[in-house]
Amino acid sequence: MLSPAIQNLIALFSKFPGIGPKTAERFVFYLSSQNKAQAKELITAIVELKNKVKNCSLCSKTFEGQTEFCEICSNPSRDKSIICIVEKETDLEAIEKTSQFKGIYFILGGVLTDRQKEKIEQKVAELIEKIRKIASAPAGFVAVKEIILALNPTPEGRTTSLFLKRKIAPLQIKTTLLGVGLPLGSELEYADEETLSLALDNRK
Repeated sequence: MLSPAIQNLIALFSKFPGIGPKTAERFVFYLSSQNKAQAKELITAIVELKNKVKNCSLCSKTFEGQTEFCEICSNPSRDKSIICIVEKETDLEAIEKTSQFKGIYFILGGVLTDRQKEKIEQKVAELIEKIRKIASAPAGFVAVKEIILALNPTPEGRTTSLFLKRKIAPLQIKTTLLGVGLPLGSELEYADEETLSLALDNRK
């Protein structure tokens, strides 16, 4: 019988995306084999993460600094009239590695499911409000002329894209989807740079 402390930590690790009970258990037993200094190093890193890292008030990307906007949203060379909507930050990073997209992002934080419906609807409402106000935002922001729906080509991702298109339609802004190149059911963060570049080129 595992001790309550070990069981509790396994349960916490099991909440991580893609981590099952067996992997969580391996994490916990690895940590239990480390000395206190190594454990303290991990604890310090987690505390620093929560104390220093914050979310951009425009795109929700994580960053460190004293400003309100992240390094992408505050970059004067980025085209603020094009917004690429992604499900999570790892998708944003995957697109950034292509060095092809020069606009800004909005991280939705998930896709439409029964469990996340209310959360995503709230994020979409937040996005619509930001689009309405973006012309008066600081750092040279301009009216939005295109929104790219770069959600994963999964059934949930496609449903969310259709939901977003309906919500954005009254704003009369050009809305495009990533084009060919991404296999059905795949995830952006695992796609290679060439495939993502092709998908961006062929958006429609």
